[in-house]
Amino acid sequence: MQIKTKIFIYPYKIKFMISKKKIENKKKAISRSSIKKINSVTVYSTPICPYCTMVKEFLSDHKIKFKSIDVSSDYSAAQEMVKKSGQFGVPVTIVNNKVIIGFDRDSLKKALKIKK
Repeated sequence: MQIKTKIFIYPYKIKFMISKKKIENKKKAISRSSIKKINSVTVYSTPICPYCTMVKEFLSDHKIKFKSIDVSSDYSAAQEMVKKSGQFGVPVTIVNNKVIIGFDRDSLKKALKIKK
C-alpha cells in the first residue's frame, strides 16, 4: 500500500516543482524588465572634465549602464544638453528624465535608488 502511495504522490511533486520554477522565472523576468526601465541614464560630458570622470566611475562601480555623450565633439548634443538642463557646464546626468547637474553623489543615489 505504501509503494502505491509513493508512486502516486511522486508525479504530483514533479508537477509542483515545475510550476514553482515557472513562477520564479516569471518573477525574475519581471524584475529584470523593471530594472531596465528604471535605469535609463545619459551622461553629457567632455574628455578633460574630472567631474565627468567621477560620474562615470560612480555609475560603473555600481554596475549601472549609461550612455555617454561627448559634447565637445558633437554640437547638436551640446545644444540638446542645454535645452534639457539649462546649463552650459558638464557633467549633466539624466536619470529617467531627471536632470542632475555636476557630480552630486546623493542625488545620483536617490535617482538610481541605490541604498549604499
